[in-house]
Formats: sequence, C-alpha cells, structure tokens
Amino acid sequence: MTTTNTRTEHDLLGDREIPADAYWGIHTLRATENFPITAQTLESNPDAIRGLAAVKLAAARANHALGLLDVERRDAIVAACREILDGHLHDQFPVNVIQGGAGTSSNMNANEVIANRALEILGQPRGTYARISPNDHVNLSQSTNDAYPTAVKLGTIFAIKRLLSALGELEESFAAKSREFHDIVKMGRTQLQDAVPMTLGQEFGSYAVTVGEDRERLAEAEKLVHEINLGATAIGTGLNAALGYAEEVREQLAELTGLPLITAPDLIEATQDVGSFVHLSGVLKRIAVKLSKICNDLRLLSSGPRAGLGEINLPAVQSGSSIMPGKINPVIPEVVSQVAFEVIGNDVTITMAAESGQLQLNAFEPVILHSLHKSISHLESASRTLAERCVAGITANAEATRASVEASIGLVTALNPTIGYAAATSIAKEALETNRGVAELVLEHGLMTPEELARLLRPERLANLSTV
Repeated sequence: MTTTNTRTEHDLLGDREIPADAYWGIHTLRATENFPITAQTLESNPDAIRGLAAVKLAAARANHALGLLDVERRDAIVAACREILDGHLHDQFPVNVIQGGAGTSSNMNANEVIANRALEILGQPRGTYARISPNDHVNLSQSTNDAYPTAVKLGTIFAIKRLLSALGELEESFAAKSREFHDIVKMGRTQLQDAVPMTLGQEFGSYAVTVGEDRERLAEAEKLVHEINLGATAIGTGLNAALGYAEEVREQLAELTGLPLITAPDLIEATQDVGSFVHLSGVLKRIAVKLSKICNDLRLLSSGPRAGLGEINLPAVQSGSSIMPGKINPVIPEVVSQVAFEVIGNDVTITMAAESGQLQLNAFEPVILHSLHKSISHLESASRTLAERCVAGITANAEATRASVEASIGLVTALNPTIGYAAATSIAKEALETNRGVAELVLEHGLMTPEELARLLRPERLANLSTV
C-alpha cells in the first residue's frame, strides 16, 4: 500500500501540491510564497485568529438561520471554529502578518483551515471541497472586506481587555507606594530646579492618577471598536448577502463573544473607514508617552546611588555592568521607555496606513493590525513588568529627602506668607551665597521664633496636606 505526502488543489492560477497533513490549502500556500516579509506569521497573533474563528462561527449560524446552510455543514463548521477559539490549530496559520490584498490571505487561511477541519469532522479527506468549500460554505455571505475588519476589531478588543487589566495593576502599585510614602517629605522640582516641598507619597500618587486616567481613555476608545461592518460584503452594498443577514450575524457574534457589538449605520462608509483604529492608536501613544515620562522620573529619582538624587531605590534585578563592579542600572524603566518609543512609531505607521486607503476599501489593514497588536501586547507586558519588577520593590531614602528639603532654598517659599517676599528673597540669596540653611538664617535674623518656624516647617504643612 502506497501513501502520498501531498494532495493536489486547484485555483485560478493552476494546480499545486499541498502537504497532505496541512489544514491550510492552495491560497495559503501562495500567500506564504508571495509575502516572505517578516519572521512573524498570523500564528503570533492568537487574538486575530480567535477573531476570525468567531466571525466564521457566527456566519455559519446566521446562514443556517436564513436557510442558506444545512445543519450538517453548519455543525461541522461551528465545531471546527470552536476548536480554534479554544486555541487549537493555530499552527495552521502560516501567512505573514504583513501581506498585500487587504487581508484576503488571512481570511482565506481561516476559510481553508476551518473547511478542512470540518471535512475531517464529517469523516471526509482534507481538500474534498465539494462537501465543504472554503469559499462557498465557510465564507458564505461574506467578503474579506467585512469578515477581516470585523475579526481585527474582535482580536483588538480581546487584547485591549488584558491591557486594561495590566494598567489597573500598575495604577494600584503606584497607589500602594503613595500610601507607604505618605509622610516622607521631599523637594518638588520644576524644570529640574528646586521648587516647593511635597511628599514622596504625593509624587507616587500623581503617577497612580496618570495611569488611571489613561486606563479610562483606553476604555472609551475600546467602545468605538465595537462598531462592525459585517454584512457589508465587498464594498458595503451587501451584495450576495441575504436580506436580514447583517443583523442576524451581528446578533450571533454578540451572543458568542459577549460584546455589545453594533452594525455600522452606513456600511459603505464603514468598509472604507479605519478611524477607530487611528483613534485607538492615538490613545495607545498617549499611554506610552506618559509611561515613559514616569519611567524618566523613576530613573532621575533613583540616580546615584551617591552622586545623583538618590531619593528612592529601585529594586536590583540584575548586574549593571560588565566592567564596573557593583553597578546597578534602572533596566526596568529603560525597557518600558523602549516599548513606548516603539508604540509611538507604530502610531506613525497606522496613521500613514489609514491615510493611504483609497475609495471603497483600505488595503493596508494588515499592517494596522500588526502595529496595533504590537502596541497593545507590548504595553501590556511592559505595564505588568513595571508594576511587578520595579514599583512593588521601590524603597525611599527618607533621611536624604528630608535633608534636601532643609538644604534647599525652595524651603523659603513656605515662609513667604509670614516673613514677606522681600525678606524671603534676601534669605534665599544669602543661603545660596553662604551655603547655609534657610531655617538657620531665618532664626539668626530674628524673623521668626523657633516655635513659629517649627510649626511652619511641619511635614504636613510643607506638603499642604492640611491647614495648620
């Protein structure tokens, strides 16, 4: 008995041999040959694959409800899609993440894998498409131009939810440090110069608020991604989709995913528009910029340990130098900033891809998907890494922060309402010239009693934590 290691499949360009054990088919094969662009395939984005499977499952149910697909085919397609949703067969998606054709290769990859797995469920050999066809049955009532963007949006939503969770963890880690450092007085700084006193708790509290605000903006941006164009087919006219299909498939998809999906009011506009992705990318850039700013602060505040600010200590996670013994670097803030730089670059890519769409379709959604996937997934990992490997282990150098307050001429601002601007200016000038402390000079000049000075220099008053 002889067996063959390939099967023959046919398309408009001719016949090709496909590995017998592959669930993908001839369209996928040609795509792998045509787009050897990156080292990443669709397998690297499980969310997008799950999005494609969800769309195909909902379409099969909708087509059956409208009398277009028999029970046997529906059940086989649904079963195959459920396996993919559960994480199986993802290694059967070898098309490159960067591809021409507006996502057709990814859509056909999904159609072929689902069709061949459905055939296998029915006891039929892979490639016997007369029984279940990638195009006629799995892709029934669809075009790449509505199935793929909808799948992209689903995958993006799946990923956003994890990023929201990670940002919540980071927000709480900063909030916890704010509570821990509540009574530690330090100097605030503007333009890298001494400003007025504050507490380290207030400083870390501001980081918690920053992250929390960005989390809220991301949740708002996510809502825009719930508008889909499924049912639009090729350009938004709904050609080859049955009457009522758009609403039926939306209901099926919403029930399957648990998401409040809505069908776009104008499917022609929705099929060519990628505005929700542009908006989302802008929010991701905002998050990246602000996270990097916070990481810059952490690096400055921990600089030293002897010749820098040295107000906080970042946890030591690895040796910092191959030549300088004992050196520890702020590697976690550094890696988070590098992720931020990447996200900012991805935003430029998404902007150009959105701008370059023409007429009734944007052909560049694959690079939009790839860029969004990187931005969201890398920000998620960076946020969790920052929370767990850095913020949670930060300690304060309370004596150093207090000493810097006492030595800073910025302290005079807290005394200004009592001794007056002119006297405060004179004290500040003398303190700088003589390298003496503000409090010492105020007492020396008889501008206050020791009791008055002690009351005004109480930590809670310096940081304006309460009125005294």
